[in-house]
Amino acid sequence: MTVRVRFAPSPTGELHIGGVRTALFNWLFARNQGGKMILRIDDTDQQRSSDKFLQTILDSMEWLGLDWDEGPRKDGEFGPYFQTQRLPIYQEEVQKLLDSGKAYYCFCSAEELAKQKERNAQKGLPPRYSGACRNLSPQEIEEKKKTCRSFVIRLRVPEEGVTVVNDLIRGRVTFENKIFDDFIIVKSDGFPTYNFASAIDDAKMKITHVIRAEEHLSNTPRQQIICRQLGIPIPVYAHVPMILAPDHSKLSKRHGATSVQEYRDMGILPEALINYLALLGWSPGGDREIMTIEEMISLFSLEKVGKNASIYDLKKLTWLNSHYLRTKEKSIIGEMAVPFLQKKKLISGVQTEEDRKYIEKVVDLVREKVKTLQEIADASEFFFSENFPYDQAEVAKHFGREGAELVIKEIIKALQEVEPFQKETINLKLKNLGKSLNLPLSKINIPARLALTGRTMGPELLEIMVLLGKEKVIERLKKAEALCQKA
Repeated sequence: MTVRVRFAPSPTGELHIGGVRTALFNWLFARNQGGKMILRIDDTDQQRSSDKFLQTILDSMEWLGLDWDEGPRKDGEFGPYFQTQRLPIYQEEVQKLLDSGKAYYCFCSAEELAKQKERNAQKGLPPRYSGACRNLSPQEIEEKKKTCRSFVIRLRVPEEGVTVVNDLIRGRVTFENKIFDDFIIVKSDGFPTYNFASAIDDAKMKITHVIRAEEHLSNTPRQQIICRQLGIPIPVYAHVPMILAPDHSKLSKRHGATSVQEYRDMGILPEALINYLALLGWSPGGDREIMTIEEMISLFSLEKVGKNASIYDLKKLTWLNSHYLRTKEKSIIGEMAVPFLQKKKLISGVQTEEDRKYIEKVVDLVREKVKTLQEIADASEFFFSENFPYDQAEVAKHFGREGAELVIKEIIKALQEVEPFQKETINLKLKNLGKSLNLPLSKINIPARLALTGRTMGPELLEIMVLLGKEKVIERLKKAEALCQKA
């Protein structure tokens, strides 16, 4: 048997981390088992679905490297892969249920249903459908079709017995059939409900395993009942744990970026996001935290997915991201940093090979102490612009002290004499200057760094000087000399 899994997002919003984690677990399981990953679009909510959200979902999946074997942009033999394009398939299955008496038309109005719920509430009963249309004769159905503006189709649910979900993560979960009413399978607009469409599509697309979020567990018995009424295969289910906020509340936007696009915009690398999400609910064993995608595939199993909710931790994500920023090839990080440098208006584009090499050197210099691509752009400002801001507190402290102007003048004089302008020759000159002025090297380096970068912390000073070049270094020191006079 070939393992076939599916990820079925709804194009009613952007792809958020809960959805991505579900997609990832499906993808890892399929790749581990040598199976197929199907991307199916649940677009039956016509009012809220949009092509914009669809494109965002597809682009996000591709950016993360979660490729699919069948679906949009990659047709297969079990399409179409948009539920709105599968209406004839659903209609055929509905007709089978109607013909066999396992489903029926319901003409109850919204007002009538509200009154039924109210009566049940007064009796302390759950808000079940009363079954008012359950036993209408064919003649009554035809008459009501002529007079009623709209109707739905309900599934005739067995009133006795139980439905058992054998979940690979949660074990055996039993539901008494009497807790379900005759639920709707086709809405008044003619579109199938989520449970009906999902059950039909899973069977038609030969899905073997349904791996999805824990909140869908309550849908599973309904889908199994649909399958049994139609006599179609029931897939194996695995419901992955929820992702909660640090305070154990429901994860929301106030806890940090939640959509893939937001993570991308803040400069999180796809490898880091995948690595982080893999650890939310799944344990690869030992203390392993940093893994390549190949390692994740080889180690992944549903048996190692826990039942307990996972806690979202933005600090852990950015820590992982900083690791990937430090360890990836500088040419790759340099290329990834370009859009962030452009957004900050530090560069207009990469025009020449020399431009590319310069960006690589800058990125390589600053990436040790940053956590995101956005922070790389922030930390790189003084390499691309002469209008970088100065830390005014540090200016007052270091340029405002007595003798500061003299120190800057001496640094200028010393550096003008340096040839070639390299780390070794610069370092020797500054050390000798410190000795001649009877100052510790820090009293030379800190004012110089402030003059060149506007701050007193950052990459190695000698590396900064070499990368900026002698002419630009002297210019900035002269500007600092003027600042000393004003401070």
